[in-house]
Amino acid sequence: MKNTRKEKGVKSLMFALVMMLSMSMFAGNNKKLDEQVLKTMKTATQFMMDKVSYNGGFVWNYLPDMSRSWGELEAKRTMAWIQPPGTPSVGHLLLDVYHATGDEYYYEAAKKVANALIWGQQECGGWNYVFDFAGENSLKEWYATIGKNAWRLEEFQHYYGNATYDDGGTMLAAKFLLRMYVEKNDPVFRPALDKCIQFVLESQYPVGGWPQRYPLMYDHPFKGNKDYSSFITLNDDVIPEATEFLMQCYQALGIPGLKEPVLRAMYLIITLQQGAPYAGWADQYFVDDLKPAHGRSYEPRSVNTGTTVAMIRLLMNYYRLTGDTRFLSGIPNAIDFLESVKIPAEDAVKWRRQPRNAEEFLVPRFVHPETGKPQYVHRKGSNVVNGTYYIDQNIENTIAHYSSVYTVNPSALRRSLEEVKKIPMEELVANSPFAQNDLVALDKYYTRSRGVGNEKMIKELIAALNEDGYWPSPLKNMSNVYKPCKDEPASESADYVTTMVGDEYDTSCYYATEEIPCISVGLYIQNMIQLARFLDRDE
Repeated sequence: MKNTRKEKGVKSLMFALVMMLSMSMFAGNNKKLDEQVLKTMKTATQFMMDKVSYNGGFVWNYLPDMSRSWGELEAKRTMAWIQPPGTPSVGHLLLDVYHATGDEYYYEAAKKVANALIWGQQECGGWNYVFDFAGENSLKEWYATIGKNAWRLEEFQHYYGNATYDDGGTMLAAKFLLRMYVEKNDPVFRPALDKCIQFVLESQYPVGGWPQRYPLMYDHPFKGNKDYSSFITLNDDVIPEATEFLMQCYQALGIPGLKEPVLRAMYLIITLQQGAPYAGWADQYFVDDLKPAHGRSYEPRSVNTGTTVAMIRLLMNYYRLTGDTRFLSGIPNAIDFLESVKIPAEDAVKWRRQPRNAEEFLVPRFVHPETGKPQYVHRKGSNVVNGTYYIDQNIENTIAHYSSVYTVNPSALRRSLEEVKKIPMEELVANSPFAQNDLVALDKYYTRSRGVGNEKMIKELIAALNEDGYWPSPLKNMSNVYKPCKDEPASESADYVTTMVGDEYDTSCYYATEEIPCISVGLYIQNMIQLARFLDRDE
């Protein structure tokens, strides 16, 4: 029997009512979950700010009883770490959460972190890897003990007393202070921000690059090599990070004088490319002749294939920013270089990790800039006193803490090059930040996330927060408790060739072999940004 028009109307009305009820219940459930998210975020942040931080500063990991803590090395309780995921990373996260929630608590918490960074800011305007609220004498004592005994972390074996661009720390802190200032135009942050800008401008070499550390010092020649901290540095994105900070200041503050140093640094990348057949880039360069230079004992003077891939991608990005084809002109030779140093099959099979993609293959990380020979890094001995690093052409038994081999995909790089060349020139010019006359707002979020989690993932994060108010995490990196090294001659021992740490005197961190619970700043940041992005899921 056919339904009458009246019956159809009744059914339609009932269906609409059911849908409205379902949507109302769904909205109610979402609102309840959002409230749980907000409560979880507040609880976790209050714990981190009130129980974990020291005067607004953070390191990376803490034992729950606060008896030991670590950044890249073991830290004193009074220390604050700059390298991510340290103090500036927490500050960025708190601003991100403030943007997601509008809760002034997070802005006030971010201010505490900013004040900690301002306390630790050096007179020159930058930051060291770490600072100590107990004072400079306490920091010097740390360098003379824990830092000095860190066999593989040579950058901590000498107290310079200046600031560093290494590992992005100074620029991460500078970008955070920029964000704090433009958030509410609070003048209290402007003097520290201006010091950051002046630091970057003063430390830039006339040719366009930056040293690893500034003010310049030459007082730590090591193992027969010159102090490398004054060399022009590409390692750890020194030039990209410094130029990005200046560009953000140029756009957000409207300081016209920042455009020239940015462009000078960008065009230096073209100059630093080596000639064929080894047409890649080095990690460091001598200032007087712009030739590849050495770094730490396990960073020989070389053309670095990993750095070369990074510079290829950077040049493509610089082309997108400018439309200047000079940024693309050297890329084909660089890709040819990567293909030319492919490790022979008989050596490649000896390597511990094989490529997963059929287009990928292995290359030496360090290639001699004149001969093209691979430079594989090994070590012997057991600690900072008796141990040494050395270079040869044997791919086996290389050091574990800094890979001598790199995986490349030249075919993918060539495809990326062709894609970027297809972008219409008028589009590049229209989108170029150098063509903008108006102020440009900074990004809403700084902390990277893995997208917006689904409800199941969010509920799991909520449930994982413990009664104390933090997300428990296994301690990933452990270290030996400091004790003075014995005075002994160089050792030929091969016991620690492929380990992350040497003997009992080595204070370098190593992967924990037992389950040790800890409070992880990195996990806090990771979970918080997931929750924040969930709240902001409709944006």
